[in-house]
Amino acid sequence: MTSPATPAESDVPAPLAELWKPALLRAAAALVFGAVTVFWAAPSVTGMSLAGGVYLLATGLTLLWGIPLTGFRREAPAGRILSAAGAALTGAGVALLFLQGSLVFAVVGAVGLAVASASELYLGIRFRGRHVLARDWLASGIIGLGTAGILPFFVGLGPHALLGVAGGGAIISGVLWILAGLSLRHDARAAASKAVN
Repeated sequence: MTSPATPAESDVPAPLAELWKPALLRAAAALVFGAVTVFWAAPSVTGMSLAGGVYLLATGLTLLWGIPLTGFRREAPAGRILSAAGAALTGAGVALLFLQGSLVFAVVGAVGLAVASASELYLGIRFRGRHVLARDWLASGIIGLGTAGILPFFVGLGPHALLGVAGGGAIISGVLWILAGLSLRHDARAAASKAVN
């Protein structure tokens, strides 16, 4: 095992009591967006932009809110990487709320997802075996980079196809994060029970 780069990242905490909350919020945002994309038969360009914007904004804000719960300080390198990921998604979400069009959705969505996913992939590799979320960051990073990579190829097929691609990635990611959140919640309750006994 390699030694951490800074004291702020040493002794990365095992499951923290509140870490399950941002994981489940992120899962909820992804699964709600995914459900919208599955059941919305004929979305307009405006509807696509609003739905995608709200999803990216909610995911970005959840990432930013959850940074302290990961055990990283915001000013530590890992905290700054998570901040960049959250800011990229938040910025992409706000942009999609105001800028509409299939090309805009594909490019802005892909860039926001790519930055956030690359950040999570890096953290997953960097903290593999040392942080409880490392495997989830790895998987989420791969899913997000895959979604970002194929999204621009569907511009010509219109809003329904673009939402389908984004929603497919969101559903896979949502299932991952709901499993992570429920596992973390279970572990936190088990740890609390042991501490009481």
